[in-house]
Amino acid sequence: MSEKKAIRLGVNVLASGRHDAAWKTLPNPATISTDIDEFVKIAQVAERGLIDALFLADGPGGLVPEAYSRPWRALDPLTLHAALSQVTQHIGLVVTTTTLFGHPYTVARQIASLDHISKGRAAWNIITSQAPVAQAAYGVDHAFGQEDRYQRAREFVQIVTGLWDSFPGEAVIADAQRNVFVDKQLLRPIDVQGTHFRSAGALSTPVSPQGRPVIFQAGQSEDSKAFGARWADALFTGQRILENGQKFYADVKALARGFGRNPDQLLVMPGLFPILGSTEAEANRRKDELDEQLDHEGLRRELARHLALDPDDLPFDQPLPYDKIDAAEPNVPIASRWHRREILNEARLRNWTVRQAVRGNLVGGHRVIVGTPEQVAQDIIHWIDQQGADGFNLNIDVQTSGLEDVVNHLIPELQKAGRYRREYEGSTLRENLGLAHANAGGTSASSNTGAFPDSSESARSTEPVAT
Repeated sequence: MSEKKAIRLGVNVLASGRHDAAWKTLPNPATISTDIDEFVKIAQVAERGLIDALFLADGPGGLVPEAYSRPWRALDPLTLHAALSQVTQHIGLVVTTTTLFGHPYTVARQIASLDHISKGRAAWNIITSQAPVAQAAYGVDHAFGQEDRYQRAREFVQIVTGLWDSFPGEAVIADAQRNVFVDKQLLRPIDVQGTHFRSAGALSTPVSPQGRPVIFQAGQSEDSKAFGARWADALFTGQRILENGQKFYADVKALARGFGRNPDQLLVMPGLFPILGSTEAEANRRKDELDEQLDHEGLRRELARHLALDPDDLPFDQPLPYDKIDAAEPNVPIASRWHRREILNEARLRNWTVRQAVRGNLVGGHRVIVGTPEQVAQDIIHWIDQQGADGFNLNIDVQTSGLEDVVNHLIPELQKAGRYRREYEGSTLRENLGLAHANAGGTSASSNTGAFPDSSESARSTEPVAT
């Protein structure tokens, strides 16, 4: 590996692929969301490519609106990753769970158990989103305000990390002569009495092979950045323009430093949607063929919702009506503000028509790049070297053909540039991400006294996290 920064890559996993029309190209799409063999194939191809981690995005609650028009996430991510851990050896396994519903003890035990089952490859992706389907599923009759959301999240993660530290491995002494299996004096029980969550005692699962599972967090808002800089090892985010990526990168690194952390131990991994071809024309043809199968009218309605306009305000082959867009800005739903900003930034830069904006509005607003493996590799390296990212969470257009293109063609270009591994560095996800082993009671968690971080992370907006 060269002296320049190594590139980190994750894969955002859907069995069909992340392009909205991917499922229409597959021979048997009806069962693909629950077919374990498809997920095994994805995991094994990704591991062959030395990818850092498989990221299973998820959200609490029932069917989201997108599930009515394309395959969605049917399987519980923790259960699925437990299965995938047994058919892989190196790749990390990122489980998404919410901090708004359920109890932190359950999450602490589940993720710690996965870390043992996978021999040190588990990670927890924290989300704080609260879609109406989640409120309905959990019987909550009102949305949490932003201050409550982040207070709940802080209490939740403090309890989880405290529990992860509470049962050090050396407490298991297995002394047959004294008839002592666990030395109670070596435990570090917590006693947290929060506003939203309470928990006391030690976890029943010993400290994990990594010291702690890796913590990921997804989001863009000021509150989310502060929360992630305090608690996370890596951030999933969504910038489409390099200048925005650089600002986000600088902001969260500075926040991490302000929390007394080494900013190099906080990775920034925006979403990236590469569509590859052996030539630029071939890559564009692949995208065009997929785009032709999109529900353009449905996507226009979605874009109009993000812009607080009527779909009739957006004729397909006309320029975006920026006068109407600007006038409607005060009416934009809070949940759409980040998405709106990122789409408009790129639309203005590229002078998109409405149709082009609809086709560019893929994967929840993450950046799409179409080109040859050499072009995409150069783009990735440029973002890394210009301090816009430490790596990327890749979205694959069609599984597994798009992932195979990444593994067979894109990653070799990064390797030739001396920027990507040729073998996994270690046996745990922390080692492979270049993160330090997390010693129990280390600086990434608060003490177990029940005190919570101050209002520096308090909420000011209700912008949702990206998933």
